[in-house]
Parts: sequence; structure tokens; C-alpha cells
Amino acid sequence: MTFELIIFYVFAAIMVFAAARVITARNPVHSALFLVLTFFTCSGIWLLLEAEFLAIVLVVVYVGAVMVLFLFVVMMLDVNVEPLREGFVKYLPVGLFVGVIMLVEMVFLITQRYFKNDQYPIPERATAEAMSNTESLGRLLYSEYLFQFEIAAIILLVAIVAAIALTMRRRPNTKYQSPSEQVQVRKQDRLRIVQMPSEKRSS
Repeated sequence: MTFELIIFYVFAAIMVFAAARVITARNPVHSALFLVLTFFTCSGIWLLLEAEFLAIVLVVVYVGAVMVLFLFVVMMLDVNVEPLREGFVKYLPVGLFVGVIMLVEMVFLITQRYFKNDQYPIPERATAEAMSNTESLGRLLYSEYLFQFEIAAIILLVAIVAAIALTMRRRPNTKYQSPSEQVQVRKQDRLRIVQMPSEKRSS
């Protein structure tokens, strides 16, 4: 067993453990930190595969920007998970129905001719060597790995909808602004002048 294979097994074990803790940890902040650890170990595996561009992009974009913003949002929202779990069974049939529809649509989509490899032939080796690293990555991403790219887009769309649902919920003991009522306010509603007789201060 070579040294590189040992490093790969170590990184793979850490990544699987961290990925499992992302969905099993009760604290959302801890889940986000385990996700950061997952990204770091995945970046290390990509370095072993000599995919330096992907490893650097993963660390700079996701760990350096997206995860910092995600941690900031999670800590600012102060999400109480217990009330969210109470209605899980009630909405489970609707969620399963929507999930089955999305699964049927994706299966119908990937069985079409647009996702077959013969529609997007990979260039010859001599042509590939003349291209830059970014151009080669783009050709592979939008040809051979187009289905995986679409799946990532769907996951990001679901994350956006979930973030909007968390921020737009009504929470008790929270003040909200109503711009329509603010523009209709009058000065008599905000300021009241009261006349009071003066009193002489006792010595």
C-alpha cells in the first residue's frame, strides 16, 4: 500500500464521517462546521487526483465565501428546530407526491437523446492538449457531466426555496415593518404637544 493510497483512505474516512454528521448533528452551526470539514477533505482528495483547479475553487468559493455566509445566516436566524419537526408528518404526503413528480421528470429527461454521450463527442487528445485547463473543464462539465451539473442546480434551487421559507415565517415577539402604513402616517399620530402650568421649585 503506497503513501498516496493511505492518505486517500484517511481523507475519505474523514469526509464520510463529516458528511454523516452534517445531517445528524442537532445544532445547525455544528452541521455547517462539519460541512466545512467535508469540503476541506474533498479538496485534499482532488489534490491527490491532480485536479488543482477544482480543489482551489472548492476552498476559495465554498469554504471562503458560501459557508461563511451560510454560518452568518444560520446564527442570525436563530432557528428553533423543534416546531419545524412537529409538522413533518402532516406535510409528508405532499412532500412525497412532489418528490415523485420531480423524480419522474428527471428520469424522463435523462432518458432522452440530449444526455447521451454520442451527442457531445469528446475532442481528440491532440485537440485537448491545445486547450486550456478551464476550457477542457467546461467541455467536460457541459457534455459528459451535464446531468450532474443539472442535479447540482436543482439542489441549489431547493436550498434557495428553503432559505426563503425560513426567513419569511412569522415568529412571535418580533416587530415587522409595514411600508404601506408608514407612508400614511401623520404628524398628529407621532407628536402630541401638551401644555402644562409651570411650577415654582421649592428651595
